[in-house]
Amino acid sequence: MGNGFGVFTKESGSIGKSFMDMAMKNSENSALDPKTQELAYIAVLSAVRLLSGIEFHVKSAKKLGTTKKEVKSAILVGLPEVGIIATESMDIALKSYDK
Repeated sequence: MGNGFGVFTKESGSIGKSFMDMAMKNSENSALDPKTQELAYIAVLSAVRLLSGIEFHVKSAKKLGTTKKEVKSAILVGLPEVGIIATESMDIALKSYDK
């Protein structure tokens, strides 16, 4: 996870806690299984270029049984809509998977 997010959650008091509570409730109430949820999150992070979260979510997805090929496919989901920028996370994701 990027330093900016860590600083946000630490320094924003109740706002950071509320954000994390919302994120956890969103995951808990998802109709998606945890592995699919992580792959979807990786796809969104890649599409919007939030590279700091890629390593965390790839490692989490791997623990849930995600293959490297599935991680690559998740990253490429946004390619037609957002263009080549979706692939900017590929290097980070693959290195994180191999750690």
